Amino acid sequence: MSVEDGKSNQQEMLSVTIAGIKMKTPVMTASGTFGFGLEYKDFVDLNKIGAVVVKGTTLLPRSGNKGRRIAETPAGMLNSIGLENPGVDEFLATILPRLGEYDVPIIVNISGNTVEEYGELAARLNVAGVAGVELNISCPNVKEGGIAFGTNCASASSVVRQVKNNTNLPVIVKLSPNVTDIVAMAQAVEEAGADAISLINTLLGMSIDIHKWRPVLGNVVGGLSGPAVKPIAVRMVWQVAQAVQVPIIGMGGIVTAEDAIEFMLAGASAVAVGTANFINPCAVQSVADGIKDYVRQSGLSHVKELVGKVNI
Repeated sequence: MSVEDGKSNQQEMLSVTIAGIKMKTPVMTASGTFGFGLEYKDFVDLNKIGAVVVKGTTLLPRSGNKGRRIAETPAGMLNSIGLENPGVDEFLATILPRLGEYDVPIIVNISGNTVEEYGELAARLNVAGVAGVELNISCPNVKEGGIAFGTNCASASSVVRQVKNNTNLPVIVKLSPNVTDIVAMAQAVEEAGADAISLINTLLGMSIDIHKWRPVLGNVVGGLSGPAVKPIAVRMVWQVAQAVQVPIIGMGGIVTAEDAIEFMLAGASAVAVGTANFINPCAVQSVADGIKDYVRQSGLSHVKELVGKVNI
């Protein structure tokens, strides 16, 4: 076997297809932690990433929350960015064309205040260059008193159906862990037409400055991410994997290849690296390389042989 054949076999060892999206590796970027991808192009080869999931995109530009938006925690971070982004029109006009220079699937994470906004976003993004959409259903439903779409099965299902009616692209639903029954939520969005499920989004947390007697974050509460949430995320992936048929993208505290492999053994077909990108801009690539080494050293022929194979 030639050197080139060897490289090709190693590449095939990691290639996966999630909801029709073909990826070179099962390691993606988690929305909100990798900008629009272009911010990292000087640190990592975007062409070698499984998929770039861009930061949350809304119908209109948003300036984000006031005050402090990020706070470190003992094993992670709290964030309350407030979905700062230039809006979908600017993304389509100036950012997507630049991303098109790279050979990597682009998945757009979308957020809306109403079911109709999600549908309109999906329709506008139903264009060449976008491989799929990921629904951030942790947003408040302004027509239902501000309760997050992702904490109510009926509301989450309505968003999925609206989006499916407005796009031909694969629809990935990002589930919130801030619910009583994650399995019920997963089954609801699957029944509504979700092509894949990503979990988990951040856990709701708070930090207080004991010298000022005030919340550290300007928005009082924020999303907790990083290594601290990994055991919770792995547990939820394992639970959901036993209850749905659509592929799962696992995330939450992945820093190393070993972390990612845990998610895959629990039932995830792919993973996303988030907070680790702030510490190591090459984290996505290093995790993928580590998975490849593990698969080879374990005598497996393909990474998919790990999925759901935890022995209980």
